[in-house]
Amino acid sequence: MKKLAAIVFFLTLVKVQGQNLPIQQLDEMTERHWQLGLSLLQEIVAIPNDAAKAEQIEPNIQWTENQFTQRGWQTMRLKTEGVPLLLVQKEQQGAEKTVLFYFHMDGQAIDSSKWDQANPYQGVLKKQNGNGSWDSLPLSLLHKEYDSEWRIFARSTSDDKGPVAMFLTGWDAISEAGLSPNYSIKIIFDFEEEQGSPNLPAAVIKHQKDLKADLMLIMDGPRHISNEPTLTYGARGISEMTLTTYGPRVPQHSGHYGNYAPNPALMLSQLLASMKDENGRVSIPGFYDGINLSEEEMAILNAVPDDETTIKRKIGIARTDQVGNSYQESIQYPSLNIRGMSSAWVGPEARTIVPATAVAELDMRLVPESDPIRLFELIETHIKNQGFYIIDREPTEEERQIHPKILSMKKSISYQAFRTPMDSEAGAWLRKAMKRAFEKEPVQIRISGGSIPISPFVDALGIPAVTIPTVNADNNQHSPNENIRLGNYKEGIKTIISVLTEPLN
Repeated sequence: MKKLAAIVFFLTLVKVQGQNLPIQQLDEMTERHWQLGLSLLQEIVAIPNDAAKAEQIEPNIQWTENQFTQRGWQTMRLKTEGVPLLLVQKEQQGAEKTVLFYFHMDGQAIDSSKWDQANPYQGVLKKQNGNGSWDSLPLSLLHKEYDSEWRIFARSTSDDKGPVAMFLTGWDAISEAGLSPNYSIKIIFDFEEEQGSPNLPAAVIKHQKDLKADLMLIMDGPRHISNEPTLTYGARGISEMTLTTYGPRVPQHSGHYGNYAPNPALMLSQLLASMKDENGRVSIPGFYDGINLSEEEMAILNAVPDDETTIKRKIGIARTDQVGNSYQESIQYPSLNIRGMSSAWVGPEARTIVPATAVAELDMRLVPESDPIRLFELIETHIKNQGFYIIDREPTEEERQIHPKILSMKKSISYQAFRTPMDSEAGAWLRKAMKRAFEKEPVQIRISGGSIPISPFVDALGIPAVTIPTVNADNNQHSPNENIRLGNYKEGIKTIISVLTEPLN
């Protein structure tokens, strides 16, 4: 009887090949395949992928090549100045358009001592208990029980191997049903994303003929905090600065030289404090120039169902910076963030000294209206106005004797921001697919606060790009105990099936 039902199911799908599958069939296909997809996820996360360890990356490239080759896709490594990109593609006969997908396979480093399991590269099924902590469950339990709130814990389950496994599972589902997209597909796999994709911009220009497509879909990042189906139309870019101030040549006894030798940590603290006001707004003139949100744009931001009280409680703050009047408004502007500071020693190693140096690492999140070169120039001018002599190296002995305040500044631009109009063809097509899958409009986000290396594709290929986030927002990406919620994993597979079966005209 089961076999007959499967045959009927298959024949029904064949009849609707090339058409929009109704939600019932999307659900049935997802249900038939999601546990096989979970096995695929277990397999993929078991391959260590620390982005800083080159020896771990090659096995991930080989795994990806093998998986797509087995499914009849073409694969090609694209040379870069570092780790190669991997391009896989599937031509569809008679297709007029090509969609380029983006995934990354590398992950953040792991401190195993901070994880609540023996091996962060082994997926563990867990259920939250009444105390808010997570108890392990046997994976075999999923053969007879299911709870959408259960989670798989392992590095890269959400960022970004989970979406890769979702895609492969969705492809297997439509292939078994005799279905295929009416467009050709290319997928670019990045293996240096967690390193800032330093070689990507040049590689995209070099290989733009191979990467040519009509639009780009990014499978990375979390859904809106409400966990509703989400589309994101842009992402901020990112640039970095390292600022170093100098005191005595070597640390000096604070009894002998305190009140005499200038303290570089104090100098750096005063400089950083001068860059922002007490409400968290950058006080450097011109930093926010060019950003003027219209009434229509404000309406788009206000339509996002954020709960500001919940957001503040979630991250543990009583007030917010006043760059914007809401979370969504705040991320429409460039940011200037101190991501780390260091000077001498603290804790049990603290010493009674005047430090020799103080270092601050800063990052700037960029929006399309903000030119990072211009922002760097504004910051440099501000630093000079605070009386600093700026260099890009260690000071010489002569400079130490001449200049009372010396600062070394090193800067870099990882990639620019991008933003696609919501009323674009790509946006309309994806909204149709998402509404078919979930019977409601997705949450639409104008630009995300985080950064993904997509602007090189948008600029070099001249195509629109939209992100389809699928994972839960509380997934602990980049942190210990990264996880993916089972409900999100299943809905991610359904999203993929819906997009692959949505006709693109």
